[in-house]
Amino acid sequence: MSVHKEIKRVTTHILQEMKQRGEKISMLTAYDYSMATILDDAGLDVLLVGDSASNVMAGHETTLPITLDQMIYHAASVIRAVKRAFVVVDLPFGSYQGNSKEALNSAIRIMKESGAHGVKLEGGEEIIESIQRIITAGIPVMGHLGLTPQSIYKFGTYTVRAKEEEEANKLKSDVLALQAAGCFSIVLEKIPAALGKEVSESLHIPTIGIGAGQHCDGQVLVVNDMIGLTKGFKPRFLRQYINLYDEILGAAQSYIRDVKANDFPSEKEQY
Repeated sequence: MSVHKEIKRVTTHILQEMKQRGEKISMLTAYDYSMATILDDAGLDVLLVGDSASNVMAGHETTLPITLDQMIYHAASVIRAVKRAFVVVDLPFGSYQGNSKEALNSAIRIMKESGAHGVKLEGGEEIIESIQRIITAGIPVMGHLGLTPQSIYKFGTYTVRAKEEEEANKLKSDVLALQAAGCFSIVLEKIPAALGKEVSESLHIPTIGIGAGQHCDGQVLVVNDMIGLTKGFKPRFLRQYINLYDEILGAAQSYIRDVKANDFPSEKEQY
């Protein structure tokens, strides 16, 4: 039976029901209209307009440089394509930390100017006030714990987080705090699979893993990595389903040859 039989928008309520019945949640990143159209047609449950756009779309080394205005531009492009998926947008670095009023204003701008369905914030108890303020305004919030890329300069490395007992205990405490604050879901990034399992089972809201093991309630990958557009990036948690880098490279080289040889356009390709 086709998943496209009936177009029914995915909501936070539906995601909660999916966890309750044991159905895994599928999530990928999206940054533009064309890709979001394909991913929504494919039947993804959630699309994340990630601040990873800073890396894969803009070429920055980290996620830190991307601005709120740029995130809104990407989010609006994705929203115009989507008919079914739930669309979450990252609040970028500097738009919510340390100031809950600014956090609320940033979230409101994203919702009003892009039409997104929710926002994602990195961090635990230290940003609870911001999360509560946003949720009180009626905006769904997804949490993000473990390896939080906006803190990369604090961590100093992209290695697996929460391997030591102290950090693992803080993560366990943080997930409960995020759930109590009203988050509808939490992304767990690059933590041991056993911890991902324990945390997922301790919560009534769904977890979405990226490098957090098979027992999370859903999985997310950066779409550019999953389809092989990102050359040379192959961490352990990534499964590459197609190698578009080589496919596009070959197509571009064929085009160059045809143009140079005056084989394109042909008589059938002109007026």
